[in-house]
Amino acid sequence: MRVRLRVNGAERQVDVEPRVTLLDALREVIGLTGTKKGCDRGECGACTVHVNGRRIDACMTLAVMHEGDEITTIEGLDHPVQRAFLEHDAFQCGFCTPGQLMSAAACLAEGHTGSDAEIREWMSGNTCRCAAYPHIVAAVREVAGRA
Repeated sequence: MRVRLRVNGAERQVDVEPRVTLLDALREVIGLTGTKKGCDRGECGACTVHVNGRRIDACMTLAVMHEGDEITTIEGLDHPVQRAFLEHDAFQCGFCTPGQLMSAAACLAEGHTGSDAEIREWMSGNTCRCAAYPHIVAAVREVAGRA
Protein backbone atom coordinates (compact mmCIF):
# COMPACT_ATOMS: atom_id res chain seq x y z
CA MET A 1 0.00 0.00 0.00
CA ARG A 2 1.13 3.52 -0.67
CA VAL A 3 0.81 5.69 2.43
CA ARG A 4 1.41 9.42 2.79
CA LEU A 5 3.12 10.18 6.10
CA ARG A 6 4.14 13.64 7.27
CA VAL A 7 7.35 13.03 9.24
CA ASN A 8 9.28 15.84 10.91
CA GLY A 9 7.55 18.38 8.70
CA ALA A 10 8.25 16.61 5.41
CA GLU A 11 5.72 14.61 3.43
CA ARG A 12 6.83 11.06 2.66
CA GLN A 13 5.15 8.63 0.28
CA VAL A 14 6.01 5.11 1.37
CA ASP A 15 5.05 1.69 0.07
CA VAL A 16 4.39 -0.71 2.93
CA GLU A 17 2.53 -3.93 3.54
CA PRO A 18 -0.63 -3.36 5.60
CA ARG A 19 0.91 -5.17 8.59
CA VAL A 20 4.02 -2.95 8.84
CA THR A 21 4.22 -1.04 12.10
CA LEU A 22 4.86 2.68 12.18
CA LEU A 23 8.17 1.88 13.90
CA ASP A 24 9.33 -0.36 11.07
CA ALA A 25 8.16 2.15 8.44
CA LEU A 26 10.17 4.89 10.14
CA ARG A 27 13.30 2.79 10.63
CA GLU A 28 13.36 0.41 7.68
CA VAL A 29 11.53 2.27 4.93
CA ILE A 30 12.21 5.95 5.65
CA GLY A 31 15.61 5.39 7.31
CA LEU A 32 15.04 7.35 10.53
CA THR A 33 16.79 5.02 12.96
CA GLY A 34 16.79 7.35 15.98
CA THR A 35 13.52 5.81 17.12
CA LYS A 36 14.65 2.59 18.77
CA LYS A 37 13.18 -0.89 18.56
CA GLY A 38 13.26 -2.34 22.05
CA CYS A 39 10.65 -4.83 23.16
CA ASP A 40 8.35 -4.58 20.10
CA ARG A 41 5.43 -5.08 22.54
CA GLY A 42 4.69 -1.55 23.79
CA GLU A 43 6.33 -2.16 27.15
CA CYS A 44 9.63 -0.26 27.08
CA GLY A 45 8.88 3.08 25.38
CA ALA A 46 12.06 3.06 23.27
CA CYS A 47 9.93 3.65 20.16
CA THR A 48 8.01 6.68 21.50
CA VAL A 49 7.12 9.23 18.82
CA HIS A 50 4.58 12.05 18.66
CA VAL A 51 1.59 11.68 16.35
CA ASN A 52 -0.51 14.82 15.99
CA GLY A 53 1.09 16.10 19.19
CA ARG A 54 0.41 13.00 21.29
CA ARG A 55 3.01 10.45 22.32
CA ILE A 56 2.54 6.87 21.20
CA ASP A 57 4.55 3.67 21.02
CA ALA A 58 5.32 3.32 17.30
CA CYS A 59 5.62 -0.46 17.64
CA MET A 60 1.96 -0.74 18.64
CA THR A 61 0.37 0.93 15.61
CA LEU A 62 0.35 0.26 11.90
CA ALA A 63 1.84 2.73 9.44
CA VAL A 64 -1.30 2.65 7.28
CA MET A 65 -3.29 4.03 10.21
CA HIS A 66 -1.37 7.31 10.06
CA GLU A 67 -2.16 8.52 6.55
CA GLY A 68 -1.69 12.29 6.65
CA ASP A 69 -0.88 12.44 10.36
CA GLU A 70 1.88 14.72 11.66
CA ILE A 71 4.61 12.46 13.05
CA THR A 72 7.60 13.74 15.00
CA THR A 73 10.55 11.49 15.71
CA ILE A 74 13.65 12.19 17.77
CA GLU A 75 15.32 13.50 14.61
CA GLY A 76 12.67 16.23 14.40
CA LEU A 77 12.52 17.12 18.10
CA ASP A 78 13.75 20.59 19.04
CA HIS A 79 13.04 21.02 22.74
CA PRO A 80 14.83 22.47 25.81
CA VAL A 81 14.61 19.09 27.53
CA GLN A 82 17.36 17.84 25.22
CA ARG A 83 19.87 20.28 26.74
CA ALA A 84 18.58 19.47 30.23
CA PHE A 85 19.23 15.76 29.62
CA LEU A 86 22.84 16.61 28.78
CA GLU A 87 23.26 18.91 31.77
CA HIS A 88 21.78 16.37 34.20
CA ASP A 89 23.50 13.31 32.71
CA ALA A 90 20.04 11.82 32.16
CA PHE A 91 21.30 9.00 29.98
CA GLN A 92 23.97 6.38 30.24
CA CYS A 93 24.07 3.77 27.51
CA GLY A 94 21.80 6.01 25.40
CA PHE A 95 19.54 3.30 24.02
CA CYS A 96 16.39 4.56 25.75
CA THR A 97 17.28 8.25 25.36
CA PRO A 98 15.27 8.98 22.18
CA GLY A 99 12.09 7.52 23.69
CA GLN A 100 12.79 9.18 27.04
CA LEU A 101 13.22 12.57 25.34
CA MET A 102 10.04 12.18 23.32
CA SER A 103 8.10 11.25 26.46
CA ALA A 104 9.72 14.03 28.49
CA ALA A 105 8.74 16.64 25.89
CA ALA A 106 5.18 15.26 25.91
CA CYS A 107 5.08 15.18 29.71
CA LEU A 108 6.03 18.85 29.78
CA ALA A 109 3.53 19.79 27.06
CA GLU A 110 0.77 17.89 28.88
CA GLY A 111 1.55 19.69 32.14
CA HIS A 112 2.33 16.55 34.13
CA THR A 113 5.20 18.11 36.06
CA GLY A 114 3.63 19.26 39.35
CA SER A 115 5.85 17.00 41.45
CA ASP A 116 8.62 14.48 41.06
CA ALA A 117 6.08 11.72 41.71
CA GLU A 118 3.87 13.02 38.90
CA ILE A 119 6.83 13.18 36.51
CA ARG A 120 7.79 9.60 37.42
CA GLU A 121 4.21 8.41 36.88
CA TRP A 122 3.84 10.07 33.47
CA MET A 123 7.30 8.88 32.38
CA SER A 124 6.71 5.34 33.67
CA GLY A 125 6.06 3.94 30.19
CA ASN A 126 9.75 4.37 29.38
CA THR A 127 12.24 1.87 30.72
CA CYS A 128 15.90 2.72 31.35
CA ARG A 129 18.14 -0.30 31.87
CA CYS A 130 20.86 1.91 33.36
CA ALA A 131 18.51 3.36 36.01
CA ALA A 132 19.13 7.02 35.17
CA TYR A 133 15.63 7.82 36.47
CA PRO A 134 16.66 10.42 39.11
CA HIS A 135 18.59 12.34 36.44
CA ILE A 136 15.68 12.13 33.99
CA VAL A 137 13.28 13.49 36.61
CA ALA A 138 15.74 16.28 37.44
CA ALA A 139 15.98 17.27 33.75
CA VAL A 140 12.20 17.38 33.35
CA ARG A 141 11.84 19.26 36.65
CA GLU A 142 14.35 21.89 35.50
CA VAL A 143 12.58 22.52 32.18
CA ALA A 144 9.26 22.70 34.04
CA GLY A 145 10.75 25.52 36.10
CA ARG A 146 10.79 23.60 39.36
CA ALA A 147 14.59 23.18 39.62
